[in-house]
Amino acid sequence: MISRRTMLQTASCGFGYLAMQSLCQSQAATATVGRTSLTTNAIRPRAKRVIFMCMSGGPAQMDTFDYKPQTGNKKHPGSVFPFAQRGESGLWISDLLPETTKHADRLCVINGMHADTGNHAQSFLQLHTGEKLRKRPSMGSWISYGLGTDNQNLPGFVSLNAAKPSVYSSVFLPTEFAGTPIGTNGEDMSKAMIRDISGTHLPADVKRQQLDFVQAMNRDHLDARRGDSELEGVIESMELAFRMQSTAPELLDLSRETEATLRRYRVGKKLSVGTCRPTDFGRQCLLARRFAEAGVRFIEVNHGGWDQHNDHRRDLKANCETIDAPIAALLEDLAARGLLEDTLLVWGGEFGRPGLIPDDGKDASGHNSNGFTFWLAGGGVKQGYVHGKTNETGSRAVEGKVHFRDLHATILHLLGLDHQQLTFEHGGRQHRLTGHEEAKVVHELFA
Repeated sequence: MISRRTMLQTASCGFGYLAMQSLCQSQAATATVGRTSLTTNAIRPRAKRVIFMCMSGGPAQMDTFDYKPQTGNKKHPGSVFPFAQRGESGLWISDLLPETTKHADRLCVINGMHADTGNHAQSFLQLHTGEKLRKRPSMGSWISYGLGTDNQNLPGFVSLNAAKPSVYSSVFLPTEFAGTPIGTNGEDMSKAMIRDISGTHLPADVKRQQLDFVQAMNRDHLDARRGDSELEGVIESMELAFRMQSTAPELLDLSRETEATLRRYRVGKKLSVGTCRPTDFGRQCLLARRFAEAGVRFIEVNHGGWDQHNDHRRDLKANCETIDAPIAALLEDLAARGLLEDTLLVWGGEFGRPGLIPDDGKDASGHNSNGFTFWLAGGGVKQGYVHGKTNETGSRAVEGKVHFRDLHATILHLLGLDHQQLTFEHGGRQHRLTGHEEAKVVHELFA
């Protein structure tokens, strides 16, 4: 290890520049980049990466994927939009999603989801981290920690149109496994960028030398603080930021995509109706495909405004119109490029909705954490399959119940990770994504 004194003395000599360059190159050559996967031969991985399409606010399951015929009972209005059975599998899917229905035979629908609370903030946190009250590493951070990255020039975890830092933070996991946010909730995604990785003040080779000098001092400092994961994470993050300068801007640039592709994804199309937030969801889905192709392990795509307390029909229709074609295009492209078989798509929100409140005059629906819907696709799950069910009113899961903990355990298993073995010591105890309550892998979902 090069001491700080040696470096400063060398830099002050007449031949300091060349000596400094040599020392830095030597230091950089011995640095460890990336990390080793924690997967074992005990679990055969079916997927290599995850695209999580997060619909924050609570999608109404009875008007999307969980059909409940209207019975004339004023206390139970049922599904207020038409449904039909789709594809050879006969999945019931709402008319609100005409493009997604074309991929019905690729979907694995979970109609028995349930969570611990119907409060947005707590359930949203539990969906992402497994905990509803305390700050914990996000699912994407755990997966990045467990699998490493397939591309040393990109982060293992990217959050598009990011919501809150708490749901893409690594917390006590090393900083290098935190999500990289691109855009914020509701931001114009055409202007979104990965911040603080570009600069024209110095040529690339000089910037490399400058960083090598700083990193050599950082590692010298780390020698005296072995086991300091925060400092190790900063060192890795600085290296990653430098490498990203050559790769990330090109991935964010859609100018080489064909006009036909941009139309299929509805890039640039924004809707702002009622509670719906104007977001270029199509751009997010196209970027997700590009990041998946480039080797990013976990990509989160965000769309908010599903909290339809008023104007349920109007706002739900607008939300579905916003996401429908882009998701269909993403499924189509992943399949055509041979990526769907090892890319796990996950769609859902922090809970569902119990159906319209009858006779309130507001066309309103509330929160329902006792029974709601997620769907998966690709990544080794069954196709054209429905798992679990809610009761006749859609208010609670009664068969094939899947808790967020079970969903997390299942996603990790599909990636070749054992949720009980993927742990990290912090504060004198071992932590894991699924916590210390019982969690089960839902093997019935696997192809």
